[in-house]
Amino acid sequence: MKWTRALEDYRLYLRLERGLSDNSIQNYSLDVHKLIKFLDINNIKFSPLDISEETIQQFIYEMARSLNPRSRARLISGLRGFFNFLIFEDYRKGNPMDLIEAPKTGRKLPDVISTGEIDKLISAIDLGKAEGERNRAILETLYGCGLRVSELVNLQISDLFFEEGFIKVTGKGNKQRFVPVSPYTQKYINIYLKEIRLHLPIKKEATDTLFLNRRGNELTRAMIFTIVKQLSKRAGIDKKISPHTFRHSFATHLLENGADLRAIQQMLGHESITTTEVYMHIDRKHLRQVIEQFHPRA
Repeated sequence: MKWTRALEDYRLYLRLERGLSDNSIQNYSLDVHKLIKFLDINNIKFSPLDISEETIQQFIYEMARSLNPRSRARLISGLRGFFNFLIFEDYRKGNPMDLIEAPKTGRKLPDVISTGEIDKLISAIDLGKAEGERNRAILETLYGCGLRVSELVNLQISDLFFEEGFIKVTGKGNKQRFVPVSPYTQKYINIYLKEIRLHLPIKKEATDTLFLNRRGNELTRAMIFTIVKQLSKRAGIDKKISPHTFRHSFATHLLENGADLRAIQQMLGHESITTTEVYMHIDRKHLRQVIEQFHPRA
């Protein structure tokens, strides 16, 4: 079918020209498949190449019943981008999403935990088990370097430049950046490397991967989520905590202690300073201190 070829072209465009990760490409493709499923279920004889504005409105209305405003806004944005691509590649003439407005969702502030809560999580690790040292090194790296969970599981031993005080991180779109790593974080990574990882039955394809499971294979993102979830339960912290919480806490604590927003942007690997500015909304105390310290009328 012609529209399936258009979808494959779109996926190729997202990968090669937009530089998106496999996860992001999968999410964008899922938006289109939801639309196709809606057309099939309702026996509507259209494809994305000739679908009308009225049919799209019916689809969005149907989705609104099961999606929260944020998810609905993301769906609308994804489909709008898909139809813009179809126009650009001459698959169709107009964008049926032009008159559809996304719901106003506001800006969602990231979840943050305190340094005390981070210490509590780390104290909940059972260091009597072999994976205990690994898990401590994982949490210290997430919090000490502000990594995304995908960046953590893909971290290589050859990416560690401890003498220079940096690690090389491969982020979204395979873009690389150097992030400072403190001697404190280095200490726990080195303990894991020398006392635990050295004795694992490492698989050939994982010889350079830093964090491994007990069988010598690479860890998955889901495994990191499970580790954090189990530790938060064991520590008795009644908050929704994920690996990303450590990244948000890294940025917020730096800002609270006077770090420059542009430097935080570079360490997080944000393309736009606007993305990093969300942390300004968390730390209002810091904003007040800036006025008191630097404004002549303070």
